[in-house]
Amino acid sequence: MIPINKVTSDSACRTFLSNDVNFASFINVVVFEGEQLIRPENLVRYENDTAFIINDSKRIEDKKRRRDIVVKSDVNGIYCILGVEHQSSVDQAMVVRCAIYEMLEYLKQLENKEYKRLVPQIMVAFYTGPKKWNVPVKLSDYFEIPEELKKYFNDWKIILVDVKEMDTSKIKDEQTRYFIEAIQAMYKGDYIKLHQKRKMNTNNLIYAAIITGSLDMIKDIVEGDEMDMCEGMERMAEGFRSEGREEGILVGRNEGKLEEKQNMLNELLKVKLGSLSSNLEKQLSNTSIEKLNVLTRHIFNVNNEDDVLRIIH
Repeated sequence: MIPINKVTSDSACRTFLSNDVNFASFINVVVFEGEQLIRPENLVRYENDTAFIINDSKRIEDKKRRRDIVVKSDVNGIYCILGVEHQSSVDQAMVVRCAIYEMLEYLKQLENKEYKRLVPQIMVAFYTGPKKWNVPVKLSDYFEIPEELKKYFNDWKIILVDVKEMDTSKIKDEQTRYFIEAIQAMYKGDYIKLHQKRKMNTNNLIYAAIITGSLDMIKDIVEGDEMDMCEGMERMAEGFRSEGREEGILVGRNEGKLEEKQNMLNELLKVKLGSLSSNLEKQLSNTSIEKLNVLTRHIFNVNNEDDVLRIIH
């Protein structure tokens, strides 16, 4: 079984934040207002699988949840768990989901005798979708509370960060700042500002374009830099392969690489063309990795399925 079957905005954002420098820069600005309390070299990846049971009269199911990026680091000498849950669309249940994640993590710590004290958690909900976030950010937003009960009510809130509203002036790391600003420029259709991002890492520019569905906007910026484009896609694939290995999925190297390339291109072409015919999907599944690399380098020249077929034949 191949660990990656499509390229999504979640996958692109997760790959970007898997870089310790990017993660530290992001947390420092959204949690600590630009103060450099988190250092990349002090980050330790944290096992964040959380299991729980849904039990009602109709079914009993074991559920396993995995938060996007979770690390352990010290803040002024005290170890804390820091995480990011990426959202590409508005989620009505986000507050409840985050509450479940955090309380189950504390329960897991309590059951682990190695912990003398609980390790505090800070989780950020990072929203990169095009619409305005118009659903609850705290538990009390879901209902009315009688005035007499308000002082007893345990409210629960999330740290919601909307990429479109971020102030990038306090982001110290240049590439992280470019990444956020590129997403903002793509949503605004600001080609001039985007074109100024020529110093931006090509991989990060591709991630930003996938997150916003704006691959066409970066055509002129990466055109003529075909190797960087191809390497960017390969780097993304390698990040996905690592993710798969963490989940215990073993893939034959050559076979896995080919199928991952096919699946990535399927999704990229769907972004550009809207949908793919069953005939084209079949053709791509029978195409060599060498031809797929050529298609990757010329992805911005594709306007219809005939263009794809000319490139791979």
